[in-house]
Formats: sequence, C-alpha cells, structure tokens
Amino acid sequence: MLDVTVIEDPAAAEVSLDPIRARLLAELAAEPASAAMLATRVGLARQKVNYHLKALERHGLVELVGERRKGNVTERLMRATAASYVISPVALAAVEPDPGRFRDQLSARWLLAVAARLVRDVGTLITGAAKARKRLATYALDGEVRFASAADRAAFVEELTRGVGALIAKYHDETAEGGRDHRIVVAVHPTVKPRTTNATATTTTEPAAVAQRAVTAEESP
Repeated sequence: MLDVTVIEDPAAAEVSLDPIRARLLAELAAEPASAAMLATRVGLARQKVNYHLKALERHGLVELVGERRKGNVTERLMRATAASYVISPVALAAVEPDPGRFRDQLSARWLLAVAARLVRDVGTLITGAAKARKRLATYALDGEVRFASAADRAAFVEELTRGVGALIAKYHDETAEGGRDHRIVVAVHPTVKPRTTNATATTTTEPAAVAQRAVTAEESP
C-alpha cells in the first residue's frame, strides 16, 4: 500500500467522491476486509457493498490481497491501494487552475493555482517514475513562524525573496548540457488551526505564517 496516491482519471475521481465508497476506502486503508465484514461496519447489505467494491477495484482504488473460505462462500479480502488519495487538477482538465493566466505574488487565489499545479505536476512525475521503476527525486521544507507585526512579515518575505533569488541565480545554468529543469515553489500563508470543539478547521487571526518550499524532479526518462 502506498502512503498517498494521486487520482488523475475523472471517472476514478468521481468514484472516490461517493460518500459510501469514500467510507469503504477509509475502512480498507486501515486494514483488509471482505464485503461481509464491511457490510457490518457500514450498515449496508453485502451485495450493495460488493457493488461499490467492484467500482473501486475497476478504477484501481482497491485491490485483492487474499481469499478465505467461509462455509460455502469464498470471501475476497480487499484493501485500499493507498492510505490516502489526492485528486489531481488533471481530473478537471477543462477548468483546472492555470498560474500562467496571471501572476500576483500577493494573491491567495494565485497561490492556490500554483499549489494546484504542484499537485498536478508531482502526480504526473510519480506516475511516470512508477512506470519506469525509477526513483523520483523531490524535496520539501515545511516550517512555521510567528511574526510580531505585519511589518516583520513583509520584511521576512522580502528577505526570503532575495535569498531564494540569489540561490537560483547562483545555480541556474541555462547552457548546461544534459541538465534538468526543476521547479521551486515558495509559499507564505496564515496557518490553519483546528477548532477545539470539533474537527472542523478555522483560519487563525494570529500573525502566523507557514513557509514552504518544494523542489521536484523526475529521474525517469
């Protein structure tokens, strides 16, 4: 089982978003189970669960890991192919965000478009690397900083921009024969903290921010 996988096929995305099938995926990510076992857990008839499992299996979201005999019935033990799933913007190709339409470094919506492109690109790289059976070289830095004031946050962003820009200028070689392009994404946004009363998250009003950098590359052809 993979830690996380990216869903690029629109039909697979539609299947995964069905509430019942999403519940079955969650159960099968925790441990393998048969349709009969799942039926008891989710309160559905075994035949109904089988119907949903076949749809999930058809799109590669669950897989057979074994069989066991129970009376006159052979039960198929299924498990999720990943512990968690991310739906790529490729699944909505006609309306996926495009950071190239505009560039406003202070726009939250542009940041969202950049993040969506990151999910799309890394998902494509993972798929290509898996098919080629080659390692995918990536790096990500995730940190949190609390700013005392908006002025400090602005100063941080300015210094961060200069620092990353200097690194890019130092290592970028446009004429390098056999070189490989890498994309660098740096993001600063307020942290999102969970409510204490329930699992729903809310945006904090505190002057905090998360700085993230992701560098991705594919080593497969």
